Amino acid sequence: MAFSPIIMGSRADLSHGEAIAAALANFGVDAEIRVASAHKSPHYLLEMLKTYEADDRAKVYITVAGRSNALSAMIDAQVTAPVIACPPYSDRYGGADIFSSLRMPSGVAPAVVVAPEGAALVAAKIFALSEPAVAARVAAAREGMDIKIRTDDHALRGVRKGSVG
Repeated sequence: MAFSPIIMGSRADLSHGEAIAAALANFGVDAEIRVASAHKSPHYLLEMLKTYEADDRAKVYITVAGRSNALSAMIDAQVTAPVIACPPYSDRYGGADIFSSLRMPSGVAPAVVVAPEGAALVAAKIFALSEPAVAARVAAAREGMDIKIRTDDHALRGVRKGSVG
């Protein structure tokens, strides 16, 4: 069963974490939201990762940390599963703090996806490689988007549903 630990640097990012978890649920991926800090609680974070790594489920870690995103780098350096950094936007820094998620040390390579729904989609596509049920949900989501775009386009052009032109 597909499983994504969502690890946030602080509880202040809970709405971002919940948006990711909700999007993952749409793809049939279980998620667990946790709080740990690479800066403030590194030993706690490492204990948490040991527990997750001992779990034999397929995993994609999703991290939610901004400003100084050591969380994503530290997790990526400790695990073999993919890590997706999904930093929340900060009005306080005008978005400039995203650079801490983009520039990582060599040998550390979490993917960076800014939108919570996008991070969930990337995780689902990774799981879809080996889980047919998740693959079917990803395909259904794609088909739903295609139908919506065609319907919107046809409505704008005054064309009936189903016709192509």
